Amino acid sequence: MLIATPDPKRYLPVRRIRVCLGQARRFFPLFLLTFLTFSFPATATSPHSDQPSLDERLGQMLMVGFRGTNVADDHFILRDIRKHHLGGVILFDYDLASHTHGRNIASLQQLRELTGRLRREARKPLLIAIDQEGGRVNRLAPRYGFPATLSHEELGRLDDPAETTRRAAAQARTLREAGINFNLAPVVDLRVNPDNPVIARYGRAFAADPAKVTAQARAYIAGHRQEGVLTCLKHFPGHGSSTADSHLGFTDVSGSWRKDELIPYRELITAGLADAVMTAHVFNAQLDKELPATLSPAVIDGLLRKELGFPGVVLSDDLQMAAISARHSLPEAVEKAVLAGVDILIFGNNLDYDEEIVPRVLATLRDLLRRNVIDEARIDASWRRIQRLKVALPDADGNPP
Repeated sequence: MLIATPDPKRYLPVRRIRVCLGQARRFFPLFLLTFLTFSFPATATSPHSDQPSLDERLGQMLMVGFRGTNVADDHFILRDIRKHHLGGVILFDYDLASHTHGRNIASLQQLRELTGRLRREARKPLLIAIDQEGGRVNRLAPRYGFPATLSHEELGRLDDPAETTRRAAAQARTLREAGINFNLAPVVDLRVNPDNPVIARYGRAFAADPAKVTAQARAYIAGHRQEGVLTCLKHFPGHGSSTADSHLGFTDVSGSWRKDELIPYRELITAGLADAVMTAHVFNAQLDKELPATLSPAVIDGLLRKELGFPGVVLSDDLQMAAISARHSLPEAVEKAVLAGVDILIFGNNLDYDEEIVPRVLATLRDLLRRNVIDEARIDASWRRIQRLKVALPDADGNPP
């Protein structure tokens, strides 16, 4: 190995070194202050930090429904978006309490103005969701001037994936034009029970065959992706064999559920086609002997995340549905859902209307954190998944990312 020989011309005389050191001592305090100011990153509490506050992270975990085809400045939903960093809203056309249509939807122009107002109030991209499955579950119905759509069952009977993609793209284009960025569909439940009161009865299942359901769901998702609209697989781990409606009460599928109901989820997750997954409020003793799927760590963290490998956002079905609300208090349902692994808690405000639902749930979450029932790492995990989902959303003016 060669050793470099120093050049004596490069070294200063000793006297000049002493002068330089003296000058350095005079300016060192200023240098140190400058170094400390600019060299260290801002802390989480700094006003210049990119770290979101705890309130921001918690607010992103909620999706809430509201009444109104337009919203005045003092409407609670705008308060919750501005003050509580609400992460998402869900729109309905029918108000169950008053038995009237037109809850949030009157026309394309009206809906575009409503969603535009909501987006502009949000600091973070806002999930604007709807159940626009097609057929009878069709919030953007012809009565408001929107095109008619086919149900999942009708698309399954046609059994033409190219046609399913074409129709799904047209449906998603309507959603995009209305300012809606998240369709809570497709339903990938198998039509195990042809007399199912909430799935088969409304034509919400593509088929009984898991391969056909998977193929149709692929095509349906492809159409939405063409138009930049997010989708959500539901109702995990399967609602197609039920004999009861989880909107109305306890729903037990322990004796009727089959493992092949997981096939569409497994295939679509593996193919990278699952933007999000919604849980079912069904009780299934084959998977958890105590809790319904939405509140079950075994079902969400174990089966969905670990066994099926789903890394994305998990949404609860509406937590105001009687399958949950009749057996669990609000604080208990929130606690169990978050501990199970749910990222976004949905309160449709249609089965029960509560303008203070967001502050109440946030207070519950803060209390759980204070008591160390959950920790901030759990909240951060949901925050990261939700922000990854939102990367593809348009900005406040509807422009693509």
